[in-house]
Amino acid sequence: MSNFTRIVITGGPGSGKTEFFERLKNEIKLDGFLFLDELARRILSDKPHIRQHPDEFHREIYRRQIEREEAAGERPLVTDRGTVDAFAFHPETMTDIGTTLEFEYLRYSLVIQLGSAAALGERYYVRDEIRQENVSEALRIEAALRRVWRAHPNYKFIPALEQIEEKYSRFRDLIVSNIKGSATQ
Repeated sequence: MSNFTRIVITGGPGSGKTEFFERLKNEIKLDGFLFLDELARRILSDKPHIRQHPDEFHREIYRRQIEREEAAGERPLVTDRGTVDAFAFHPETMTDIGTTLEFEYLRYSLVIQLGSAAALGERYYVRDEIRQENVSEALRIEAALRRVWRAHPNYKFIPALEQIEEKYSRFRDLIVSNIKGSATQ
């Protein structure tokens, strides 16, 4: 593992990733951290047709994520999804790129997967023009993400909760307890 702090926030559709990511930006204990927003949503907004070409789409996400992480150098960062996420959505990407899960895990000091609101049912799960998956599709994505990340040595899972503030509190506490002293390294 790297000697500097790199935190991945991952999760299926409707897990709270984007909201929690944005809230972390105001966390005093993360002053000095770089925040890398989700690439998939940006790419899909710019090139909606790429959704029809999953191999191209996930290689592009991986490539851009690597570029951003390399540009960060040893600066501590929080990223909305990491390189391994591409393998959950399109397993062939790992072979196409010529990497392994073990190698990719070394990039990150902490991985937090947020459980999707889809686990709580239709009433809690919201779709939009980018988040097109239904409840069962969202849960399949959650399971796929869990499969690819769960062997990371510092993988944590926070299940879906009806009270979003309770979920955020657990999330924040995990991050703060894992960065004590390392933000200045």
